[in-house]
Amino acid sequence: MTTRVGIGYDSHRFVPGGSLILGGIRIPADVSLHGHSDADAVAHAVTDAVLGAAAAGDIGALFPNSDEANAGRDSIEMLRIAVAKVAGMGYSITNADITVIAEFPHVGRHVPAMCEVLAEALGVAPDAVSVKGKSNEGMGWIGHGEGLACIAVATLTREP
Repeated sequence: MTTRVGIGYDSHRFVPGGSLILGGIRIPADVSLHGHSDADAVAHAVTDAVLGAAAAGDIGALFPNSDEANAGRDSIEMLRIAVAKVAGMGYSITNADITVIAEFPHVGRHVPAMCEVLAEALGVAPDAVSVKGKSNEGMGWIGHGEGLACIAVATLTREP
């Protein structure tokens, strides 16, 4: 059996209004994340981790922001498409580990719902998905509340 690991990263700045979406969950807030799609930084980082583990490119190549079809696109749908792509290459997702780095929102109470949505998109059990929130301790652009970042790791396996 072959095991592959991929790392994904995404960051977005906050803008007033709209809907704040992380891990496929709408989080009550008076800000949203700026991006071409729905700007779900969690789903974007996981998508890049999945694609990276399979050496199958990245989210920007699969869903370019120059394509108007991707404007406002649901990032969980994008993750499902990436999972289908790597499945077509013979890979299965084993697990995903995600860290959200933000002063706001506090993701703790949303973790179970995020794990459910992400697990469904990845085709794994919810206990194969970990989501954690970390502060940047007031440092830098994240610490000043200008936006947030997300790091994800995904493990894939493939039978010989």
